[in-house]
Amino acid sequence: MAGGSVYVGVTAVATAVAAWPVYASWQFVLLAAVAATVGAVIAALVFWRRWSPWRTAALLGGAFLLLCVPLAVPSRLGGPGELLRGLGEAAAGVVLAWKDLVTVDLPVGAYRNLLIPALLIFLAGTCGALLLSWRDDRWAIAAVPVGFGMLGFGLFFGRAEVSDPLRAGSLTLHAPMETLLGVVGLLSAVLWLAWRTHDERVRALHRAATASGVRVSRRPSRTDRRRTALGAAMVSLALVAAVAIVPWAARGADRDVLRSAAGPERELAAAVSPLTQYRALFAPDRADDVLFRVSGEGPLPERVRVATLDTYDGETFRAGGDADASAPFVRVPAALDAGEGTAVDVEVAIESLEGIWLPTVGRVSSVEFTGQRASALSDRFYYSAPAQAGVVTAGGGARDGDAYRVRAVEPPAAELAALEAPGYDTSELPAPDNLVRWVQEHATGSDGAALAALVELLRERGFLSHALTIDEDAPPPWMPELAPYTFQPSAAGHSLARIDTMFARLLERESDPRAVASDNFVAAVGDEEQFAVATALIARELGFPARVVVGARLSAADTGVFTCEDGVCRAQDLAVWTEVRDVDGAWTAVDVTPQWNRPPSLEVTEQRDPENVTEVRPDSVEEVVPPEPVQEDTARDDDGDEGAGWDLSWLWPILRVAGIVLLVLLVVLGPFLLIVAAKALRRRGRRRAPDPVERIAGGWDEYVDAGMDAGRPAPQAGTRAELAAAFATSSGAQLAAEADRAVFSGQTATRDDAEEFWRIVDAERRALTRGAGFRRSILAALSLRSFVRVVAPRASERVARIVERGKRRRLSRGRTTS
Repeated sequence: MAGGSVYVGVTAVATAVAAWPVYASWQFVLLAAVAATVGAVIAALVFWRRWSPWRTAALLGGAFLLLCVPLAVPSRLGGPGELLRGLGEAAAGVVLAWKDLVTVDLPVGAYRNLLIPALLIFLAGTCGALLLSWRDDRWAIAAVPVGFGMLGFGLFFGRAEVSDPLRAGSLTLHAPMETLLGVVGLLSAVLWLAWRTHDERVRALHRAATASGVRVSRRPSRTDRRRTALGAAMVSLALVAAVAIVPWAARGADRDVLRSAAGPERELAAAVSPLTQYRALFAPDRADDVLFRVSGEGPLPERVRVATLDTYDGETFRAGGDADASAPFVRVPAALDAGEGTAVDVEVAIESLEGIWLPTVGRVSSVEFTGQRASALSDRFYYSAPAQAGVVTAGGGARDGDAYRVRAVEPPAAELAALEAPGYDTSELPAPDNLVRWVQEHATGSDGAALAALVELLRERGFLSHALTIDEDAPPPWMPELAPYTFQPSAAGHSLARIDTMFARLLERESDPRAVASDNFVAAVGDEEQFAVATALIARELGFPARVVVGARLSAADTGVFTCEDGVCRAQDLAVWTEVRDVDGAWTAVDVTPQWNRPPSLEVTEQRDPENVTEVRPDSVEEVVPPEPVQEDTARDDDGDEGAGWDLSWLWPILRVAGIVLLVLLVVLGPFLLIVAAKALRRRGRRRAPDPVERIAGGWDEYVDAGMDAGRPAPQAGTRAELAAAFATSSGAQLAAEADRAVFSGQTATRDDAEEFWRIVDAERRALTRGAGFRRSILAALSLRSFVRVVAPRASERVARIVERGKRRRLSRGRTTS
């Protein structure tokens, strides 16, 4: 009982440590301490009074009703009405809080009813683990799965990233907290099971000694030492796997927890990228539509962010995959830590904006929805702090009439020229050749100043156009705002081919003598859709991670960009800009709107063909042997890879995943494999004993162990004949008689006798599990009953002890009669 109590206590403390990152509040510490104590008191009362499971469940239910509001829903501590609402939220939290817990950003603190899962874990888990660990039968080992379940609560509902590496000189331990919790959980379970096994064996020996009057030796036998060595090997293997292999495999990796599969990822993947819909906003029937309104008592922020797009596949910029920029979207708890900056408090009213993206400002601290759909929007609003963007998936997204209040922090803006490039790998998606050539011709370095100069040059030599064709009699609404303006057609899209064509025209114009003479190098026609993507590719070429943002400007010092008037953002006011990341991780906005005052001049100077003397030769016919037929795609692939070495970059991810899978299989199946190996080594040692008598005695022990593992009933203290009768096998009586004859008769047993005896033992071992089915055969192979039973000493030692015991009994009778 004491050992089980210590094991459950260690498990409860480890569970609290594992779940601390989920809540990170003093309310959680108080809840864990009180709930675990109450669970232990209920377990002690039930164990002392021998109450039924139904009465135990009733006690736990009553304790939950008393503790749920003050510990798990402290915001409802008030009058009777608030207490009733708190009880309703607690009852709902028993079912729903588990799902909410994996969708709210960490730490959740005491937000709403999210402490209910922790209350259930520490109250019911502690009580159940203690009651199981105090049992005297085989069900006691079920306390270990319960303990692992308690410990897994904090791990599976916790953060998606592992803890920071622990460095001590040249030694680096990755995922130290997860490793420590795994070691504590595994080691405490193994030590408790070992202690329990030893305690059961000692008590069994004491009962046997009391019943038979035989004095039991306290010195450990060879079997005891073998059992201890086996347990130490199992623990050592588990510790090596946990301390050495697991941190190595987890370095640089994220944990796959429950919240990794929660969130709006499916909606994000199915939604159309806002950048592909950008050109449609300038259509004549849509340009003047009001998308949303932004208002506030204080000064409004400079920008409103609608969508952050960080992944580019060569065709479309979308959200959700760049390891350097993206982060999972999670639900917002009561408040987020928005960091330092200027506080912003605005109200946003949605009108004709459609889709799942929701306008936000700065780094959001809290969002409070109003209106008829406030509850649904609050439950289905997700926010990504690194992307500084939010989405709502209720009812398909935003609707006319939705309104909310955003409290945020506007971080201080950094100068683009002062940024330092952290480096970016462009090997997976190289930039277009013409863009790379243009950058090489004009770049003066690779820092922020070089990027700022390239962006300014691109804007000067670009020309703004939102359409491919227009109706000259009824021009679109955006054209009068650009007056004087000369329309130039431009195609939509932001694929690599579209960007490459834009820079091809720039390079062609820059090499034209007319451009040099007129100082007019304007040639790239498009809008912010193309120029934002081009700027992002230029930034990545210089080593800056970059992403594209769709939003609106409420104010701007740059006269070359457009803003919303009085916080009213129309469709044609929607803008696109680029953000680049500095070496310190901060993102800086870069305006990319091209100029529209100077139209392009796309004429190219006509040049005469070169006059070279050409020698005219008569045509000749030569026989050409056709090449061997090959498939066209194979030939094309071979030409592109000619002279290149083997690319084995794909092999490392496969090896890593395979190694992790094998490691998990080793950790999960390792103890079972050790059990099978230990039984095989024990059987091998018995079969190869040097003395034929010992081999026969060992064969009998193997027969008894096989019967015990197969679940056959056996008397605690009985003769070999009684054991054979209890096992009820066809040759059991013969084995018992042969073993008694070899041990007690004094006749010399030969090697042939031992071989024949073991042949019968092997047949009986198979017969013990033959009719039980495949499942029972597996359970018998993995059973530990033969290890925890009162193991008899080796045959030679047993014979010597029996003889010595007989001598002592005869001497005792002689003294009594005399």
